Amino acid sequence: MNEKIEYLRKFNKSARLMQLDEISDTYIDMIPDIWRDIFSENNAKNRIQKVLENWRKYSGRELSITISYLYENLENIELLEIEGRHSTRYSILYTIKKPNNEICYYEGRNPKEKFHNDELEQNWSMFPESIQQFYENVHNGFYYYASVSMGLLPFEFIPFLGDDDFDWSIINDLKEPLQIDLNTSFGFFSNGMGSYIAIDYNNCSDVNATFWSAKTQPKYNINFWDHVDEWIVIGFE
Repeated sequence: MNEKIEYLRKFNKSARLMQLDEISDTYIDMIPDIWRDIFSENNAKNRIQKVLENWRKYSGRELSITISYLYENLENIELLEIEGRHSTRYSILYTIKKPNNEICYYEGRNPKEKFHNDELEQNWSMFPESIQQFYENVHNGFYYYASVSMGLLPFEFIPFLGDDDFDWSIINDLKEPLQIDLNTSFGFFSNGMGSYIAIDYNNCSDVNATFWSAKTQPKYNINFWDHVDEWIVIGFE
């Protein structure tokens, strides 16, 4: 346990794993009811079963490969407390076994967290219902803990692609006309190397998405969930 805490604190100095007996009505306004139910279980297998049932309930079709992998390789879940930029936050820490038997940690943030992303919040109702379902009922982002990448980003880190701070040099080298409006597009999934799976909320019927990068040609009209599901599992491995 000490080794795990040392690892977690390399990236978040205030990281703390809460004991099961700490998770009570004290946190009723801070975490979802389902989380309190999950962490009322003393047995790790029962906690895992309940958390994955919640995944299946809201995103079973969209993230079927990810969920299957977690059923086979999820070793434990714990409630993680971190003093964040805005306030103390609570997440579920996923301990996942890789094919080589090494362990990796993923963070699933609290769906009750505030947006801390004004541009996204103003347009949230425009995005596909399946994306809203995941963020509002499963996790506000689910990603590799150490790098906040290879997964769905939390609200505060989802980039607005039309932000003037971005230098999308690829625009000058496009081989065909730009097919999305950067001023209505957000990058929900990050691979940690400057590439995103992005949604243009004015062009997202059937969860239509774009692979967007500063360095490579965009790929349009891809299915958001198919690519997110595949890439998350690539990150696990």
